[in-house]
Amino acid sequence: MIEYNISLLNPHNLVQSFFVLQKDDPTQGFAFDATCYAGPTSPDNASTNDELLSLRLRLGSHLACHLRNELERKTGYTSTVGISTSKLLSKLVGNLHKPKSQTTLLPPYDCRDGQVSNVDSFLDGYEIGKIPGIGSKLAQKIRRHILQHEPDFEKGLVYGETREQVTVKEVRLADTMTADTLEKILAGPGSPNGIGIKIWALLHGIDDTEVNFAKAVPSQISIEDSYIRLDTLPEVLKQLKKLSCSLIDRMRVDLVTSDDDAFDESPRHNEPEQDQVAGRDATDIKDGYMPFETKLSARSMTARTRSPSRWLAHPKTIRLSTRPRLPLNLDGTRSRSFKRISHSAPLPNYVLSLTDNVDTLAERLVHDTLIGMFRKLHPEKAGWNLSLVNLAVTNMAEAGGESKTANGRDISSMFKRQESVHKEFTAYADEQATLQVESVRQTSVEELKSPIVDLTFEAEDNSWLEEENEDDERCGVCGMSVPSFAMPAHVRFHEVADQ
Repeated sequence: MIEYNISLLNPHNLVQSFFVLQKDDPTQGFAFDATCYAGPTSPDNASTNDELLSLRLRLGSHLACHLRNELERKTGYTSTVGISTSKLLSKLVGNLHKPKSQTTLLPPYDCRDGQVSNVDSFLDGYEIGKIPGIGSKLAQKIRRHILQHEPDFEKGLVYGETREQVTVKEVRLADTMTADTLEKILAGPGSPNGIGIKIWALLHGIDDTEVNFAKAVPSQISIEDSYIRLDTLPEVLKQLKKLSCSLIDRMRVDLVTSDDDAFDESPRHNEPEQDQVAGRDATDIKDGYMPFETKLSARSMTARTRSPSRWLAHPKTIRLSTRPRLPLNLDGTRSRSFKRISHSAPLPNYVLSLTDNVDTLAERLVHDTLIGMFRKLHPEKAGWNLSLVNLAVTNMAEAGGESKTANGRDISSMFKRQESVHKEFTAYADEQATLQVESVRQTSVEELKSPIVDLTFEAEDNSWLEEENEDDERCGVCGMSVPSFAMPAHVRFHEVADQ
C-alpha cells in the first residue's frame, strides 16, 4: 500500500497529497501533507541522505494516524502505534508516547558517511530483558555473563526488576562479544539453532519476523496475577474466584458476538457513563483514554444486562498454572524460580452460558473444577508458597462463520444473506406473474393456453436461478445443487442407498 501511494505522489506538490486506501476505488482515502511526519518522532529531528526511506516513513505515519483516528471514532478505543521498518523497532518506539499517540523512528538506520545510527542510539538505553524476543531466561544468562556473577533478584517484589541492570549497549560493546559468543552463552538443550545470531541481530535492531494477520479468535485466553505471599487455602480460593470472574468477562468480550443488526455497536450504547464505569471517578479518565481494566468492566457490565446471540468459538479446556517459590537455602536466601506447574481439565459447559451471572458462574467453576485441579497440583494441605497463579481457557473450537478457520457456516447468517441475495429475483418473479395474469384476463379463452405455457417456463427459470446460489455445491452423483452445510448428509444418503 505504501509503495502504491508513493507511485501516485506528485513530486511538485507533496503538500496536497491524497492517500488511496483501495486500488479499485481511488475516492476511498484521505488528504495529507507528504512533506512532514504525523505525530511525534524519535529523535525530535534528524538529517539523512536516505530520502526514499524518509518518504516511506512519512506515509506510514499518516496511515497510522488515520487508522488510529478511525478506530477511536468508530469504537471509542484509543491506541498507540510505532512506525519503523520492523516489528521490533515499531513495538519499542510505539511505547514512547502511550496511551494515545504514535511515534516514528527517524533515519538514518545505519552508520554511513559519518552519521550515527538512530537505531543504535535508540536501543542502547534499553535493559536487555526489555527487548522483544529476549525472554527472561535468555536475559538471565546474558546478565550473568556480563556481570560475572548471579544478578540480585531477591530483594523487593517477586516481579520486581533485577537490581543490577544490563543495557543493550553494555552487551553490544562488551569485549569479545560476537554472535558466536552469544551462541556459546545461550545454546543448550532445547534451544533453537542459531540462537546467538538471532539475539545479536535483535541487539542491532534487525528483525525479519513477518507481521501475521490477526486470527478470527485467539488461540487461548489467559488471566494471571502475581503475589508476594500466597500460602493459605482460603486466600487461594479468594484469588481463584477473582481470576475466574476476570476470565469469564474476558471470554465474553473476545469470543461473543451479536447478530442483532439493529444493535448499535458504539461504545456509548447501553453502557454506563465514563465517570460511572466500574465505580471509577471521572478523574481516572484523561484525554479520552479509558484504561483496559475499565473498558473490560464496562463491557462486562453490558454483557451481564443483555445476552449476545452466539459464541465465535467454544473453549474446550481450562488450565490452571501456579509458580511455587523454592525452599530457603541454608544461608537464608531463596533462589529465583521461573518454573510453572500446570493441570488441565475439560471446561464445564455451563461456563458458556450467556444468561447466568458472571459471579455465579465463577463461584460454581471454583468449587466444581478449580479446587480439584489445585489439589492435584498441590496435594499438601500446607507448606506451599505461590508467587503466581494463572487461569486460561484453550483448545478453541471455532463455531460456524465466514472465516477460513470456521468450523462450518453459521446457518442463521446464511439464511439472512440468502434472503438478500434472492430478493431481486423474487421481486422480478412476482412482477412477471402479475403481468402474465393481467394479460390472461385480457385474452380470449382460446388464447389462454399460450400465456399459461409461458408462465410455466418463466417459473421454472426463476426456480433454477434461486437454486444456483454461489454458496451451493453440486452433487457429483445425482447433479443436484445442495447447500454446503447439507452436502455431507446428502453424500451419506447416496452411500446408504447404494448399500
